[in-house]
Amino acid sequence: MESTPPQDMAPEMDWHLARALLEWQVEMGVDECIAESPVDRFDLPVEAPRARRQQPEAPVVRQEIDAAEMARQAAQGAESLDALREAMAAYEHCELKRGARNLVFSDGNPAARVMILGEAPGRDEDREGRPFVGRAGQLLDRMLEAIGLSRSAEEPEEAVYITNVLPWRPPQNRDPKPEEIAMMLPFVQRHVALVQPKVLVLMGNIACQAALNKRGILKLRGGWSQAFGLPVLPMTHPAYLLRQPQAKREAWSDLLSLKAKLETL
Repeated sequence: MESTPPQDMAPEMDWHLARALLEWQVEMGVDECIAESPVDRFDLPVEAPRARRQQPEAPVVRQEIDAAEMARQAAQGAESLDALREAMAAYEHCELKRGARNLVFSDGNPAARVMILGEAPGRDEDREGRPFVGRAGQLLDRMLEAIGLSRSAEEPEEAVYITNVLPWRPPQNRDPKPEEIAMMLPFVQRHVALVQPKVLVLMGNIACQAALNKRGILKLRGGWSQAFGLPVLPMTHPAYLLRQPQAKREAWSDLLSLKAKLETL
């Protein structure tokens, strides 16, 4: 039911009168209100205007970092061992750096004919910032002394130079991961090129993986090969010899092979 106001209703009325009229109309059953001017509903748009669609945000482009390539560029720019050490210290793409105390770069005489490539620093090495200073390092020193070599020797013929594949200690002394080895390999290659040794000794599986892309040190040990343009000799790591003393006989054989090689140079 619809209702229209009386034609003679005054345009202005007080609040009480307006309420009384409204209550009267509700009492009479009015359920719709009529506007003052008619509405042509056939003239309405067929569809209500759609809200403007919000433009999607441009996707964030994440640039993938080639950590090995960054290492290669940093290593190639190093013209000296000091510069290489600085380049490695400034390298921020290896997560091992964040958990290590010190960068373990090298020890010994860089003029030595023999360069020893180990695996990674342990707890003692991380604390002191030098490679092979723990129990395994002490055993290594005794092994080298047995064939007339020492890291403290001044004469190149009697000296050794020692470094590692990784300069930072892996957590809990775990084995380095393949991607960590690949990441730091350009620094190893540059390190060898700057030292220019006559012979490279690969201590353990990780060193063999980095230099020869092979593992299985118990099969590789004692067999001369080539890497980085040098003759290389894989040997069992001194830490393994501490756990397996019976393997020292084979290690002694490898040391004699190294001594013989040096005599031919």
